[in-house]
Amino acid sequence: MSNVALGSAAVAAGLGAALMGLVVTGLGLTGHLRSWGRYARQLTFGMAAAAVVAVVVMERALITRDFTVKFVADNGSSTTPPVFNVATLWSALEGSILLWALVLCGYAVAVALKFRARGDDPMLAWATLVMFAVSAFFFALMVGPADPFISVDVPAGYDGPGPNPLLQNHILMAFHPPILYLGYVGFTVPFAFAVAALATGRLGEGWLAATRRWTVAAWGFLTFGIVLGAWWSYETLGWGGYWAWDPVENASFLPWLTGTAYLHSVMVQERRGMLRVWNLSLVIATFSLTILGTFLTRSGVLASVHSFTESGIGPAILVFFAVIVAVSLALIAWRGDQLRTPGRIAAPMSREGAFLANNALFAAFAFVVLLGTVFPLLVEAFDGRTISVGNPYFDRMTRPVGFALLLLMAVAPMLPWGSESGRPPTGLLARRLVVPMWIAAGALVFSVVAGARGWAPLLAFGLGGFAGGAALRQILLAVRRHRWRGLVGRTNGGMIVHLGVVLVAVAFAASQSYVRQAEFDLEAGQPAAFAGHEIVYVGSAVVAHENRTERVAFVRVDDAKTYGPAIATYPFASQTIGIPSVRSTLRDDVALSVLQFPEEAGADRVILRVTVQPLVVWLWLGGIVMALGTALSLLPSRPGRRQPVEAAASEAPA
Repeated sequence: MSNVALGSAAVAAGLGAALMGLVVTGLGLTGHLRSWGRYARQLTFGMAAAAVVAVVVMERALITRDFTVKFVADNGSSTTPPVFNVATLWSALEGSILLWALVLCGYAVAVALKFRARGDDPMLAWATLVMFAVSAFFFALMVGPADPFISVDVPAGYDGPGPNPLLQNHILMAFHPPILYLGYVGFTVPFAFAVAALATGRLGEGWLAATRRWTVAAWGFLTFGIVLGAWWSYETLGWGGYWAWDPVENASFLPWLTGTAYLHSVMVQERRGMLRVWNLSLVIATFSLTILGTFLTRSGVLASVHSFTESGIGPAILVFFAVIVAVSLALIAWRGDQLRTPGRIAAPMSREGAFLANNALFAAFAFVVLLGTVFPLLVEAFDGRTISVGNPYFDRMTRPVGFALLLLMAVAPMLPWGSESGRPPTGLLARRLVVPMWIAAGALVFSVVAGARGWAPLLAFGLGGFAGGAALRQILLAVRRHRWRGLVGRTNGGMIVHLGVVLVAVAFAASQSYVRQAEFDLEAGQPAAFAGHEIVYVGSAVVAHENRTERVAFVRVDDAKTYGPAIATYPFASQTIGIPSVRSTLRDDVALSVLQFPEEAGADRVILRVTVQPLVVWLWLGGIVMALGTALSLLPSRPGRRQPVEAAASEAPA
């Protein structure tokens, strides 16, 4: 059987299993099928098996260069290196939808196995129904407008163009999209249980406990995926930066903002039974924004290095997004009376008051980013004009919110849970904040002595020291009480995540505020001094690779190692592609990009762009610390302690 036939059969089988799962689960909810759970699990396994087969078939077609498959003919090549040949699956539209379906089916199987002991619990039935519905939508895309298995006739000796050249010259391309998808798709699980809680009227804390680790894991994958994407951009695009408020970057950042707010807000509901509407709204918004991000990335409405070519799936995804928002809002409105809680936030200076402020700040941050991202699309749709919202808007509007979040990150963990007396715990708070305040003052003084100037970066350094000191205080107290177990659990792992956030915030402020960039026209052997570094152009050479030909400029930095920024020519590319080279240290980065090799007889010259940014490497280290903290927060804080993941099963319907 050909790859086209086998792959098409697998996709059709996946869609069939998802639709049958909808029917079986629906019959179980209506009482017409008693043993629906067992059948639903079997259909989940069948759906996942179909997705695995489809992915394996596509990878086989890519590896064997089966150009009778249109996706391979359009994106594969005999010259693509093996690792990027495998990664070609997610380098274009149809393959990315296929990977999305695979990850989604993986989560569906994990949920089916985790909660198999619940039997015929209606809440599990509704959650399963939602996951089948989402899976059916993505399989339907592959049967329709995003079919990855279309047959095509090619002439003898045909060779494809390969993936976008920018997607096959850095190893991070093999990891950034799959990890990002694990985060994006992972939010389907808490969304499904949120809808189930609304549908069943079991609006207590059980569904939060059931999905706690799923949400944390999805958030961790999304966080690390965003960091890897920024790293890829920095190492690949050669413009000297890592975050440009690109609309597709924003599309992944938006669910991160609402997901982060949700992770903090659920603690109030678990502890005090409050903020139920907030939590449901945040988890629904997070999932909805992942679908909106899918639309922005894959519909062709945006021009971006991250986005795929224009396709016919845009309207389908937009309708799906609208249905999700409409149904979710209708469910919240339907359960409005039951969502009201008798408790109230008695003291603004309390832990729950701080979490409410946290929600408001993250919501404001998300609104600012969303407005700047979609406003040009709305103007073009209704007025026909093409406009853009640039970095000044995002920097000016998000900076105060970022400062407020850093301050809140320092203060909130020190606040006790409120009491009905409403008395502000000023004395207790002052005692707990003494050490963080000294660390903040030390960070500020050190920054000034090191040469930092400007109110915005200095404020960022001071607040970073404040927040970092608060997190360190909590971690040290926990380690002193519980030894190494003071590093695990949601609270302690969360403090390690806070340390990672502080590292990222400080590195972002330093690298953005003190970046220096210049261009040099150098002859072989000619040195240049810039930003405290000596750059020497040694010479150039032409280097042939399997998939490209490079002209490399050998550049020595500070009389040490020689680096090789280059300009590459790909067989099917219409223009040359720059390949930068970066010298990284804990103090600063020197990024080198070749702009041009002037063609003059007997001359070996290069026009080189040099970008010097301090503390860039701490961005990546901060991302690693955040990933480590996320992993530690998934571990139980006490040996043998069971998490109440089955609590939802014991709740009586309201």
